[in-house]
Amino acid sequence: MKKIVLMLISAMFCFAAVDVGAIVHTDENSSVVLTNKNVFGAHLFNGNFANVKQHIYNPDYRINVGDTILLKMWGAFEFEQSLIVDSQGNIFVPKVGVIKLLGIRNGDIVSIITQHVKNIFKDNVFVYADMQTYQNVSVFVTGNVNKPGLYEGLSSDSLIQYLDKASGINKQYGSFRKIKILRNNELYRQIDLYDFLIDGKMELIAFKSGDVILVESVGAYIDAKGDVLREFRFESRREFMSLQELAKLAGIKPTTTNAIVKSYKKNNRLSINSYHEKEFDNVFLRAGDEVEFLPEHLPDEIKINVIGEHNGLHTVVLKKGSTLQDLKDKIDVNPQSNMEAIQIFRKSVAAVQKNLLDAQLRELETLTLTTASISPEEANMRAQEIKAILEFIERARKIEPKGQITINEKTAAQSIILEDGDIINIPTINNIVIVQGEVGIPGAFTYINQQNINEYISLAGGFSQRANKKRVLVIRASGKAENYDASLFSFSKPKVQAGDSILVLPKAEGKTLQFTNLITQILYNVAIATKVILDI
Repeated sequence: MKKIVLMLISAMFCFAAVDVGAIVHTDENSSVVLTNKNVFGAHLFNGNFANVKQHIYNPDYRINVGDTILLKMWGAFEFEQSLIVDSQGNIFVPKVGVIKLLGIRNGDIVSIITQHVKNIFKDNVFVYADMQTYQNVSVFVTGNVNKPGLYEGLSSDSLIQYLDKASGINKQYGSFRKIKILRNNELYRQIDLYDFLIDGKMELIAFKSGDVILVESVGAYIDAKGDVLREFRFESRREFMSLQELAKLAGIKPTTTNAIVKSYKKNNRLSINSYHEKEFDNVFLRAGDEVEFLPEHLPDEIKINVIGEHNGLHTVVLKKGSTLQDLKDKIDVNPQSNMEAIQIFRKSVAAVQKNLLDAQLRELETLTLTTASISPEEANMRAQEIKAILEFIERARKIEPKGQITINEKTAAQSIILEDGDIINIPTINNIVIVQGEVGIPGAFTYINQQNINEYISLAGGFSQRANKKRVLVIRASGKAENYDASLFSFSKPKVQAGDSILVLPKAEGKTLQFTNLITQILYNVAIATKVILDI
C-alpha cells in the first residue's frame, strides 16, 4: 500500500513539474497549433505603458461627472479656477452662473462656455478652457490576456495601457487583431492592433467605468522568415490571407524575388511550392503555413578576381559561360606576366579538398584512439605517440586548401569555363626553383637549364634523415604535380622548369601499415592543396 501511495505522490510531482510555457492550445475552429514561437506584437507589452499617466487631448471625449476643467477669463472680468463637473453635470462660474457640460465634446467646451459668458459680458471678456483632470474609471480586461481583471485608470488612457495593465495579450492563443470594447453589454468598438504595430494608427477612446475590453482567441497564424525585416508569426484577420498581405506585414526586403510556401494538409501531406513575387497577390495562405522569402537572382554575369603580375583591373566582370580565353583577352599584361603559367583558384574545389582532408583526419583520429595496446609497457609508449598524432591532426585541421585547378598543357584556354568568384593568378616570370621540406637547407635557387631534380636537392643540402625519398613532389606553376621516387635509380626524372616547387615529404611512421599509409596520404594531399609541408 505504501508503495502505491509513493508512486501516486511521485506522479503528482511529475505532473506539477510540467513547463507551462510549453503547453499548446488548439482552437476548435482552427487547424493551427500555437506554440511559443515569436509572435508579432508580443514585444508591445513589457510594462512600458501600464504605469504611464498622461492627459492626452481627445477632442471627441465627452465631459463626465468628476472631470476637472481649468477656466481662465480676462479682460473686463478676470477669473481663473479649476472647476469640477458636479453630480448634475454642471460647473458654476461667478457672475455667469451654471453651465451644463455633461456629454459635451471636449473640443466644444471653449465655445459653449464663451456662449454663456457673452450672454452676460457683451464685450472685452475672453475665455480659455481646458480639461485638467480626466475622471478615474474602472475597466474590465478579460479574454485571452495574461492577467484578466478590473483595472483603474484615466478615461483618456489608451487601449494599450489597459492591456499592459493586464500583462498583455497571451501570445499562445490571444488575438492581436480581434479586440472588442463592450459598453452596456453591446459592441462599442472593434480594434485591430496591427494598425498600430504596422502604421502607428491608434483610435483615441474615452473609456467609461464598466467598459469591457475583450481579447478574442486567435484564428490563424502564419510564419514568415527569410529575406524580411520582421521574422514573426503573423495573425490573419480571416481564415486565410494573401501572400502579398503577409509580405507587407513581414516587410520583405527590396531584394526579395520568391517565396517558398510550406503547407500542412489534413491528409497528413506536406506541400511545398515556390512562387515568384508577381504571383503573390493570387496565392492564399491558410492556418499553419510557413513562408520563407528568398532573394533568388539568376546572374547573367560573373565576377572574376585577377591577381598577380598585370597592369589591368583586379576585378573583371564577364558574361556567364565565359572561358579562360575570354578573360585572357581582357587582361592588360606586361613583360613580366607569365601567361603560360596562369593559375585558377576556385572556392568549390577548395571545399572539396577540405572535405577530403577532414575525412582522412577523422579516420586517423578514430584509428589512433581505438587501437588497443597489448601490454602496459606498450600502452606507455603509445601515449606519447597518440599525443603527437593528435597534435598533428589539430594542426592539419587548420589547413585551408587553395582550391587550385590543375591546367593540363594540352587543355585549351577556350575550353575552361570560369565560375563566379574564381581567382586568377598571373605569376611573375622568374628563373627560381624552390626546394622545401626534408632537406638540409630549404630555399630558392636559380633555374639552370638541363639541371635535374637530384641536383637541385643537392644544392639544398641533400635529403635529411626524416626524408621520405619515395615521396618527392614537383609542383608546376600550373598546379600539376608529379611524384618522384628518389630511392630508386632511374634515368627518367621529372624535368625541372623555372617556377617549379620541389617538396620533399617527411617519413610517416605508425604502429601499423594502415597508420603509415594514412598519414603519408594526408601529408601528400596537404602538399598538393597548399604547397606546404606539414610537419609530424
